[in-house]
Amino acid sequence: MAALLGGSMIPLVGVSVFLAALTYITYKLLSGYLHKWIEMKPIPELPATYPFIGNALELKSSSGEFFRQIEEFTRDFYDKPLFKIWIGPVPFVILYHANTVETLLNNSTHMEKAYIYEFLHPWLGTGLLTSTGKKWRQRRKMLTPTFHFSILTDFLEVMNEQAEVLVEKLEKQAGKGSFNCFSHVTLCALDIICETAMGKKIYAQSNSNSEYVESVYKMSDVVSRRQRKPWFWSDIVYNFFGEGREHDKNLKILHSFTNKVIHERAENISSAEPDSKPENGKKKRQAFLDMLLKTEDEDGNKMSHQDIQEEVDTFMFEGHDTTAASMNWCLHLLGSHPEALSKVQQELQEVFGTSERAANAEDLKKLKYLECVIKEALRLFPSVPFFARRICEDCHINGFKIPQGANAIIVTYALHRDPRYFPEPEEFRPERFLPENSVGRPPYAYIPFSAGLRNCIGQRFAIMEEKVVLSSILRRFSVEACQKREDLQPIGELILRPEKGIWIKLEKRTSQAQSN
Repeated sequence: MAALLGGSMIPLVGVSVFLAALTYITYKLLSGYLHKWIEMKPIPELPATYPFIGNALELKSSSGEFFRQIEEFTRDFYDKPLFKIWIGPVPFVILYHANTVETLLNNSTHMEKAYIYEFLHPWLGTGLLTSTGKKWRQRRKMLTPTFHFSILTDFLEVMNEQAEVLVEKLEKQAGKGSFNCFSHVTLCALDIICETAMGKKIYAQSNSNSEYVESVYKMSDVVSRRQRKPWFWSDIVYNFFGEGREHDKNLKILHSFTNKVIHERAENISSAEPDSKPENGKKKRQAFLDMLLKTEDEDGNKMSHQDIQEEVDTFMFEGHDTTAASMNWCLHLLGSHPEALSKVQQELQEVFGTSERAANAEDLKKLKYLECVIKEALRLFPSVPFFARRICEDCHINGFKIPQGANAIIVTYALHRDPRYFPEPEEFRPERFLPENSVGRPPYAYIPFSAGLRNCIGQRFAIMEEKVVLSSILRRFSVEACQKREDLQPIGELILRPEKGIWIKLEKRTSQAQSN
């Protein structure tokens, strides 16, 4: 009898412990949720906000419609300092004014990325974009020297070579009517980042059906959709009922590509003779990957293969999609504004004359108006239209209390359209960024590369690449846009892209036109 009683007691005790644990977890989650709900009650919110599901049912599932919805919300609440959205049980405060954005980004306490960035972890791991705390600080310190200006100038040769390949491709389109230039420019950016980040030529421009490129786009789309649907935040639910298989299929392609390159590069470095001389008298070109393989922390420890994979995947994603989108928006805007195009080409004439030589570092410094064009394009169409942070301790923004554990979304697309700092904000005016016109503008009114401690480590690389590629195109061709602004329909996923591409016409510039 005792044995039977003891045997029956074991599962009863197990069930009791399970129920107690479940009750405790439910209590903690519910009390945490109710605490945030009460604390954030004074913050303006959307009309249709319901307990537990928040605004999730109201948010559009299509990337394009969702972006336009967020854009509309920021216009509706523009006279408010901020507003909130609940995605399921998770609250987000939406920021789009320079003073509220500065309060957050200028505070070293709130440096963690928001919860929704966790859906990037399978792809990018916890590299520089997604890591937090000690790991982020250590990694940033290790990687900053690899973006020194003297090292970036070594990449000019790659940028010029790939820009020349792009120009040769565009010559086949010149004088033949309208075409979509988006993929042409994107493949050029991919070739540049592959060679500079990994030291590997992948010839994406001559192989336009790049499996890697397609997987980057598919993965961005899949992750973006999941972020907006809290019922798919659970891995179990997502894998059984969501797009788990599609996600894993693309992940395998992306990781196998970078993994293979890292192994090859590591083997080449380990087998190289330490005293080997440069080939043909030229110094061997280093890639970011080479530097990562040699980088050591303060204690002399090298980065692990996993560490390197995280950073390479991050560079590959952040380093080609963002610059490609920005260059495409530039081409559209210049093609829509002949007077600005004429000023750019006049500047190019003053720097290069009629020569077809490659651009060097000194040339790029002189392209001040082209830089204004790039900055104005990034104002109107920031490559990253919004990004998010986690509130790591209770704080006040413009008099409203934001509790620890809430999230903040900075909508750069709306921030850059503040008429107080950018009069007639929808107008394309590169002159806004001339030094004399930038005086007095708050530093947090314009943040295409984020701001504060977590600003983009690769922004100088991006501007350099855009100057090289755009100057190469505009020295050879005149551009005419074939779309009006309202036809572009931006899609705000992880990167801001036009729904139907960028359609332009190109005409070859004659030597006489180049000299006028």
